[in-house]
Amino acid sequence: MSEIRGKISNIGYVNRIRDNIFDIKRNRLLPLYEDLKSASCVVCGGSGRSLHSLNAAVSQIAVSRIGWRNKVVLTPDDPGFPGKNMYDAAAELERRYKKILLLVNSGSGFSDDPLAMAQDLAKYIEDNKTSRFSMGLITSNVNSPLARIVREHGHVVELKGRGKLKPSLEYSEIGIMGDIFELGSLFLLCMVTEAIFRNLEVDGVFELCEEEFAKLGSMIDLNVGSETYMRIVDILEKRSNVFLGGKGTANEIVKMSAIRLFHIKSFLGDNVYIARGVNTPHPRAGDLEVLVSFSGETKPVINWCDVFRKLNGIVFAITGTKKSTLAENSDFQIILEEEVKPSQPRRFYMRAAYVLSPLPVKLAERLSERGLRLPEYIFDWYHSVIQ
Repeated sequence: MSEIRGKISNIGYVNRIRDNIFDIKRNRLLPLYEDLKSASCVVCGGSGRSLHSLNAAVSQIAVSRIGWRNKVVLTPDDPGFPGKNMYDAAAELERRYKKILLLVNSGSGFSDDPLAMAQDLAKYIEDNKTSRFSMGLITSNVNSPLARIVREHGHVVELKGRGKLKPSLEYSEIGIMGDIFELGSLFLLCMVTEAIFRNLEVDGVFELCEEEFAKLGSMIDLNVGSETYMRIVDILEKRSNVFLGGKGTANEIVKMSAIRLFHIKSFLGDNVYIARGVNTPHPRAGDLEVLVSFSGETKPVINWCDVFRKLNGIVFAITGTKKSTLAENSDFQIILEEEVKPSQPRRFYMRAAYVLSPLPVKLAERLSERGLRLPEYIFDWYHSVIQ
């Protein structure tokens, strides 16, 4: 196991994420950073948690109104995406926008969906000899098929993941499967979007990273070591289903958390659902609902909380505002306060992802204490089935 440079958190993989981000070469990030700044349309590509990380960060471009050039952010799953695949959509995108960036987040560089998007766009560019498109990729594998395609039409940034660290039961040190890359790319992309908002040079991205890591480590440790967090792990250990919900960017964050919790809870015979999903059942007494909302005043989320509690479910809320309706109506709360003006990028969502990320880790450790050790190949099997 490689040595970390310094400890900012008791959760070992957070320290490794910090080291990996500061290993990124400035001159490698610069061209992708400039492409993102100048793009009028950003199309997001990825799979699973990598896609949710990308969507969560880049969504801050879509909601911001000050300091941005006009940008539209799309994914192929959006109802308004103008085609059944990237090749079909490209002609209409070219008609609407001056410069389009296909931004892909993929640790392995082998995921089918983003690879197909890059292949389709590369074919369109070559068939039509257009200069309106560029591609960008954040990956741990700069020699992957996806990286080779993107490099021909744009820029590849290497962000290390777990690397040579072998799977083990030390989940607090190495995370579960792709945690290090997926959380690292979320952090990096959040700082990139904030730096663009502030009109900083690329060095400003790393200055923001340094500033945020100084806060984030203690924020994680304070909450993970709290009585509230231990009570949530107690509930997760019991036979109960878990429901997670949020609107907008918060929905991307809870999906990241749901994937990892599902890997463990499904082994125990329980289920994990996204609130108001197509297959979401009514909760039972004792089930847990995890809700994320910066304001704590989002009406649908408050309604989910009220209905859940009326059915004798337990609600755990993460908000960015003290004394919000959601926080006061929930059984358990974590407040990640952040003072930010409307229409500016927020760090709250990224921080919520990091505070939630040790939940499956702590659950796995608790089960191990009871004699039930869950090796990573079990998670990998569930992962390969659902993604």
